[in-house]
Amino acid sequence: MNKLLNKSMRAFVLYAGMVLACSIPAYYAIIDFIWEHELKEHNRIVSATTRQNLQALTLTDKELAESVALWNKLQPETQLQPVAALRPDSTYNIYRKNKYIPAKGWDRFQGLVTYFTINGKVFRLTQESNMEESYETIIAIGGVTFIFFLILLGGLIFINRKISEKLWRPFYNSLQKIQSFDLHQQHAIQFEKTGIEEFETLNHHLEKLIAGNIAVYKQQKEFTQNASHELQTPLSIVKFKLDLLHQSKPVTDEQSALIDEAHQSLSKVTRINKNLLLLAKIENSQFSGKATIHLSALLENHISLLEDFVDDKQLQLVTHITPDVIISGNKVLVEILLTNLIMNAVRHSSLKDTVIITLKEGLLEISNTGAMPLEEKMLFRRFGTSSPNTTGTGLGLAIVRQICHLHGWQESYRFENGLHLFTIAWASSK
Repeated sequence: MNKLLNKSMRAFVLYAGMVLACSIPAYYAIIDFIWEHELKEHNRIVSATTRQNLQALTLTDKELAESVALWNKLQPETQLQPVAALRPDSTYNIYRKNKYIPAKGWDRFQGLVTYFTINGKVFRLTQESNMEESYETIIAIGGVTFIFFLILLGGLIFINRKISEKLWRPFYNSLQKIQSFDLHQQHAIQFEKTGIEEFETLNHHLEKLIAGNIAVYKQQKEFTQNASHELQTPLSIVKFKLDLLHQSKPVTDEQSALIDEAHQSLSKVTRINKNLLLLAKIENSQFSGKATIHLSALLENHISLLEDFVDDKQLQLVTHITPDVIISGNKVLVEILLTNLIMNAVRHSSLKDTVIITLKEGLLEISNTGAMPLEEKMLFRRFGTSSPNTTGTGLGLAIVRQICHLHGWQESYRFENGLHLFTIAWASSK
């Protein structure tokens, strides 16, 4: 996933690269045009100067012929030759092998052909200039431009990054505070003053949103805790009355069955009430004390206590328990976690199924056989797995999650090879 600054910077660099790529042929064409134009001007000036100097001389025909021959020997790049008639001036470009320095290969020449008269005779003057230096000039100018362009681009990128980091620092500070915010701790976030209107508006609405969520969360917890406390007494009274009714005579078999059904439903409501009260206590950090726990021995003790439930379903219990596994936590909550996980596996297993309990350093895994995977998103939510077909309250795994979050452990579920696997992982001390 790309960061916002990198995304904008990538677009900027791409645009700058495209501009640089387009500027190279433009530089070449413009510099070559200027160089060619200057050479044409140079050839015109030299040709005009040569014509005027020759026309200013007072020479006989013999002296003129000797001077022309001498000129052509001394200036081989200019050719002065007699012709039959005057013609318009013309220019040309030609590539010619360097006869003086063969290793240089072929040279490019810009030529001007002009016509004029001396002593009444028509002469043709050919003036050539080597354009090979234009390539060197273009390369030099292009190289220097490219270097300065890179320096400019690098400086702009550096300055833009520094400015952007400073500009966006309040946003990242707010984001970090939001990421570290824990609703269970109920501490409101105080954002720093940025002096930037947009960030101030954002932080103001975030503070209102978080404060509202904390208030609603507190109300929900207080309602759950108060309702659980208030329900305990009437539930106990109803249970007591049902027991009295069941013991009264005469009671028919049909009435006894109805009382038993009501008693079972009442027991389930009582367990739900106790679990909700337990969740409220965990969320209110009423189990803050921690101790060193010998998890291997504690797990084996719990397995022995729950053997009746295992035998009742004729389950095959397989254990792989590494000895001397030590953890730090609240012993009461750890016992509740073990009970809930084991009872969850037992309760949702069919007759003669297999339950596997594995404990090793940093990992507790409890699995039971199953036909198809469960909906993982709903498993650890309150009442996420409760249904009319189960005797559970739908709060057992929610309690497991809260206990794990309190201790900094990680709970997870997966379905593999026909097994439901519930895993609790923690940082090993070894």
